[in-house]
Amino acid sequence: MIAQLFKPIASLRLTLVLLALSLILVFLGTMAQEPLGLYMAQARFFQSAFVDAASFGAAMRKTLQMLHIYLTPATAADVLAAPYIPVFPGGYLLGALLLINLVAAHATRFKFTWKRAGIFLVHAGLIVLLLGQLCTDLVANESSMRMTEGQTMNYSERDRQSELAVIEVGNAGQDKVVAFPDTLLSTGSTFKRAEFPFSMKVLRWYRHSVLTNRTAVADAPQVTDGLGLQYAAVSLPPVTSMNEKDIPSAVLELTGPEGRIGSFLVSLYLDRPQSLTYNGRSYEFSIRPRRFYKDFSLTLLDFRHDKYPGTETAKNFSSKVKLKNSRTGEDREVLIFMNNPLRYEGLTFYQASFDPRDTRVTILQVVHNPAWLTPYFACLIVGAGLALQFGIHLVGFVRKKAGSAMASPVGA
Repeated sequence: MIAQLFKPIASLRLTLVLLALSLILVFLGTMAQEPLGLYMAQARFFQSAFVDAASFGAAMRKTLQMLHIYLTPATAADVLAAPYIPVFPGGYLLGALLLINLVAAHATRFKFTWKRAGIFLVHAGLIVLLLGQLCTDLVANESSMRMTEGQTMNYSERDRQSELAVIEVGNAGQDKVVAFPDTLLSTGSTFKRAEFPFSMKVLRWYRHSVLTNRTAVADAPQVTDGLGLQYAAVSLPPVTSMNEKDIPSAVLELTGPEGRIGSFLVSLYLDRPQSLTYNGRSYEFSIRPRRFYKDFSLTLLDFRHDKYPGTETAKNFSSKVKLKNSRTGEDREVLIFMNNPLRYEGLTFYQASFDPRDTRVTILQVVHNPAWLTPYFACLIVGAGLALQFGIHLVGFVRKKAGSAMASPVGA
């Protein structure tokens, strides 16, 4: 009975269909990188259950352009303005179906025998690989630390994500910070936290923007304080280049028990936060790259980017840092260089880049990925399975040949 229930999803035809859809998904996701950008294409095609119609249309338009079958401007506009509906299975859905198909096939068709032990190991390795990739997508976190020699930092930043930071400035350098990630920000959203005696409303949210003279923007929201009296934000399309990033901006309205307090313009363009004094307390508001604070700090002691004479080839690319953790009492120096990262408290610090305009600045990539070992385990299991299966067949072949030789009459 159970075998009959699993039989449809264990079908080899279903496996072939899912593999064919996966090939099409990879092709469309690759084509979508030009109009959507690498990160957006990756999120919409491979890190989703379904590909939305707009992303699907953008990929198809790029494909048709490659084949010299150009869409008319009106048709292209209709394709990109399509509503958000599931039109094609995404990476998460196809991966889940392939995993279910593989497990069901083993439950119904495959019977464990010694001769098939290698095949079972290969399939087990594929399952580990699929589950490991899912865990990486769900829990992995990549950010960076940009440090100048002598600078101490206890947080990393994610350049392509931002947050709205509300800071109550303390007298003894102990600031109270509440941050709202950009995924929670939209026009009309309202926030009220017990840490602050006022509520905030986002009058206007700009995913990507540029600041210009306020007099040049007719429909700019009313701003009562700060740099918003001089500047206004203008909305721009999201960037698609890997070398660029969105510059978010927002207009905030603050309301207290007695009524409206004021409104401010905050933007990633601005090099300083907007300030407010309310009920004898000082507050600051800013949009900044999203931060991830650590229980320890790193101080950049020395950054080296030596090159071979007469070339741009790196000879020595390293950062000497001091790691200090008041909780454990650690205070030691560590040298981070290419292929020699610092692994500490579940984080990995790689020597990633530098600032070509300032030889004292290093950029460390900070990776938190609890599933980082799963690809290695999966490859070892698959390799062991292939070797075992080949060895079983090789031993059987040798025994068969030896038996044939012994059975042959002498002098025949």
